[in-house]
Amino acid sequence: MKIVVISASPRKTANTQIIMKYVNEYTKSKNPDTKFINLSDGEIECYRGFDVEYNEATKNAAKDIMEADVWLIGSPIYNSFFSSALKNLFEYVDYKKTEGKVAGMAILAAGNIGFVDVQTVITQLLSYFRVITNPKAVYLTTEIFTDNQISNEDAKNRLKEMVDETLQLASKLKK
Repeated sequence: MKIVVISASPRKTANTQIIMKYVNEYTKSKNPDTKFINLSDGEIECYRGFDVEYNEATKNAAKDIMEADVWLIGSPIYNSFFSSALKNLFEYVDYKKTEGKVAGMAILAAGNIGFVDVQTVITQLLSYFRVITNPKAVYLTTEIFTDNQISNEDAKNRLKEMVDETLQLASKLKK
């Protein structure tokens, strides 16, 4: 099974990338065929249409997403919405090549607000791509960090559980 982990924050010092690097390492321990797309790297270009030539990082990210069986997505909440960088990334994805894939998600906010709304909107986006979404998203706040590390064991356990349940769902659907 091919897996892609997406950190959807464009910020260079994003807390979302800390979470998703943790998810990536845990997922790799379960399945070595795991790729990491970190939008904090700034390598994904802004979408400008189908008739434009894009850099290799952008083309590879789109290819990795379309080839993966499972997507593990982490997004911050910005202005009561998911990251626009995530929406930009999905402009490159062909919905005809994504049906039946499975996704799990982690959502990060500064406080306890807007989680369900953002989960709903991400789920709607993924529905357009005919992706089956694990209904149990992980909601996290910035209080889980100490010195740029996840210091909350419950948060780590919930992230692992989301990965395990999403992979289990994908395995069941493959049969």
